[in-house]
Formats: sequence, C-alpha cells, structure tokens
Amino acid sequence: MTASPVLSSRRRARRSHLTAAACATVLCAAAAAPAAADGDGGGGTSGGKPTVVLVHGAFADGSSWNGVVERLEQRGYTVMAPANPLRGLHNDATYISSVLDSVKGPVVLAGHSYGGAVISSAAAGHSQVKALVYINALMPDVGESGASLAARFPSALATATRSVPYQEGNGRSGTDLYLKRDKVHPVFAACLPESQADLLGITQRPAATTAFSETAQVAAWKTIPSWAMIGRQDMTINPEQERFQARRAHSHTVEINSCHVSLIAHPEAVADLIQQAATATVSGSGSAGPSLAATGSAQSRLGGVAGVSLVAGAGAVLIGRRLRRRSR
Repeated sequence: MTASPVLSSRRRARRSHLTAAACATVLCAAAAAPAAADGDGGGGTSGGKPTVVLVHGAFADGSSWNGVVERLEQRGYTVMAPANPLRGLHNDATYISSVLDSVKGPVVLAGHSYGGAVISSAAAGHSQVKALVYINALMPDVGESGASLAARFPSALATATRSVPYQEGNGRSGTDLYLKRDKVHPVFAACLPESQADLLGITQRPAATTAFSETAQVAAWKTIPSWAMIGRQDMTINPEQERFQARRAHSHTVEINSCHVSLIAHPEAVADLIQQAATATVSGSGSAGPSLAATGSAQSRLGGVAGVSLVAGAGAVLIGRRLRRRSR
C-alpha cells in the first residue's frame, strides 16, 4: 500500500529535524572540546592548574611581568609576582622561599635575569615546585655566582653600571649597582621604544653587589624540570651563557629574537613557555626531553580541532544513515 503524501511529508520533516539536531549536538561537542583544552592549559587551582610565581631581576620590579601576568590570568592561572628584595642572593632566596611556603598546591616558579639565580636557590626543599622557568636568566651551579659566570661569558653589562654606597638603619652598609641612564636602552632594553626604556631607567631598583658576588649553595634545576628562554639579542647576559646554562640543566629551550627584557617586549611568547611548563607538571611529561618546549602549542591545538571535526563529520554521516534505515 502506498503511503499518503501527507504522511510521507511528515516523515521527511521528522527525519530532517532529527538529523539536524543530532548534527548540532555533535558539532557543539566538537566546538567545546578545543575550548576546554585551551582553557585548561595544564592545570591548577581551578581545573588543576598550578600557581605561577614570577620573580623579577635586578634593576626591575614586579611590574615588569605585567604583560605576562595578564595573559596567564586570561588562561585561568593564579599568578603571584612578589617583590625581589635585591639585597643579596642568600637573602633574596630566603625571602622568596618564605613566599613559596604560603602557596598551596603545585607551583611553577619563573625568574627573569638575576631572578633566575634566586629561584634556583629558593626552590630547594619545596616539593610543590614542579617546574622552573628561566627567562633571559642566570642559572648558577653550586659554587658559581653571577660575577663568575659573567667572567666566562662577558657582556656589555660590565660597562653599563655605576656603584652607589648605601647604609641601612641597622648600621649595615654596602654598595648598590644602578644602570647608567644612557645605557638602559642600548644594553638592557634595546627591543623597546627609547621612551619606554627611559622610564625603566628612571624607575629602576638597584641591586646590591652581593646579588652577583655571593655564590650559589644549591641548584634546584638539577632535580626540578626546567624551561629556558634565550634572547638572541641579549646584551645584558651573553646569549652564549644562556645556552650553556640551559644545555647543562637539560632545559626545554626556546630562542627568540629579543633583547634582555623579553618579558616586556614579548609577553605572549613568555606566557606560552610558562604554560608549556605548567602543562607538563600536570601531564607528568616534564622529563620528556629538550624538544618539548620547541613543540608549538598552536600546532597541538590545530591537531585537536582537526581530529574533533573529523569525528563530528563521521558522527553526522552515521546518524543520517541510521535514520534512513529506520524510515524504510
């Protein structure tokens, strides 16, 4: 018996509606998947993400991390950028260590410039520190200092500072190092506009000479996975020194065309490297080898989108076939 035109029309409409609804469900899942992956970024306080603690270097303050902080917070990370006292390696590492005592859960600890020497010491004994990230940084071994490394790998910084005596209220005295105002742009921040570099010179915080003369008593990068960013145009720390340090620490290493202040000039790249370290702390791949940091996160996301889209397309075809069979 032949079905009535009205009944056939209703069946076709119902099949079309069900197919569209099924496809919409699959495609919604496909769209949501990469968004969840991007937002997760590897893990911490919400969704397993570690807390990111950022330590600035000499001649700077916590605001040098502003662009990086903004990007990490947009990705769902809890971020801290404590003030580095700049009074000496042992003093500064003790202070940052006390800051780490206040953080619950896993930590990714990053340091810029002299801040790298500080985090190498401060992280020792803190099992919650899962990764160390060095941005144009010092990475002294036990018995080394910033001064001894600079003697092996000279840079323009040697002629870019001036010494100023200081005295503290408790009677202690010492010597501070300042960047010479006319050296801030060419030596410290050549990849920034000159007007911005001038502001950095005006607001700079001096570092006591003991920040560079005191030798490291521990080197946490020997036991904690590390990531390193090298600025090819760095005039403050010799790029060859940065490469040497990263090789011996077996750091996951990336190089960019940047001066010393890559955290200001290239905050996106710095945030990406920190996120790679954070992701590895959750996935457990922190010891996967030096090639990890060189693998672009964008490529991984693209693969995820393509894979989910393929699944979505296959799912839509399968649903359509099943509906046609049922209607026969």
